[in-house]
Amino acid sequence: MTDFERCVLRLPATAAPALMVVIDTEEEFDWSRPFARSGYSLEALAELGRAQELFEEFGIVPVYAVDYPVADNPDRTEALRGWVAAGRAVLAAQLHGWVTPPFDEPVSRTNSYQGNLPPALERAKLEALVARVTDSFGIQPVIHKAGRYGIGPATPGIIADLGFEIDLSICPSFDGRRDGGPDHTRYLADPFRFGPGGRLLELPSTAGYCGMLSPIGNPLHGVVASAPLERARLKAAFSRLGLLERIRLSPEGHPLSDLKRLTRKLLVNGTRVLTFSFHSPSLRPGCTPYVKDESDRARLLRTCRDYFQFFRDELGGRFATPLEVRDALS
Repeated sequence: MTDFERCVLRLPATAAPALMVVIDTEEEFDWSRPFARSGYSLEALAELGRAQELFEEFGIVPVYAVDYPVADNPDRTEALRGWVAAGRAVLAAQLHGWVTPPFDEPVSRTNSYQGNLPPALERAKLEALVARVTDSFGIQPVIHKAGRYGIGPATPGIIADLGFEIDLSICPSFDGRRDGGPDHTRYLADPFRFGPGGRLLELPSTAGYCGMLSPIGNPLHGVVASAPLERARLKAAFSRLGLLERIRLSPEGHPLSDLKRLTRKLLVNGTRVLTFSFHSPSLRPGCTPYVKDESDRARLLRTCRDYFQFFRDELGGRFATPLEVRDALS
């Protein structure tokens, strides 16, 4: 992936840190199996109310990044449409290319990253997604997210042409090259302007390294995570010893202590816009590796609540939508 020309933006040091909450609102499928155009389900959408109730307890207006199967089944999204219409939630469009028409490409892990598709096909799929989301929700989305963080060199021009203003596709420290995906290790967690004429605002997912060796986290993690060393469990040893740990600001796979540690480090380094995210299928036990049973779901929701309370009460942070962050940065 091209290293986009970008202008990094930061809130003033005196401003309260801002937290956005993003839910990848998508179909359920077996993450351990190859991608497929069919065979998915949408049962977890019925569980969104559990999260929405929690968000509203804290005055959070979350972002639901819906993909084509979700938008194509309006009977499953009645509650979500109501939240968006009432201003209690914000809509984004997320592209899962393998389940979004036109179906002109082979289904593969490489093609699951939209930036690997021919630009004309990527554009056609995004046009179909925008049309379906607009028809289903009555709102044309202005926030884009590439599924699997799969933004590519043609993506900025395409999404700018289609009326998007904000992108959520970058995940700092993510390196998908061994899977055929993009390398985001050159990016920090801070927002930046990019794309044609700098018209697009990137609000990255929040991720980074903690530990004594975090200043050289990206190159070192690539070595530690290589196949022979993984078998030797060196990666786990580095984490256990507090030397190096890659953390995403998500309740999926991370305890509250990890999220607090990453947040404090980023704030010390000057990052004041953060994104807390998870996948909607994690709200239904058995749909993702992170939530296998009811106790896992209770833990995930408890981690969300405890983190929101920490961010608000201990850090003096505020909750914001991407549109509000855009206005604060302008």
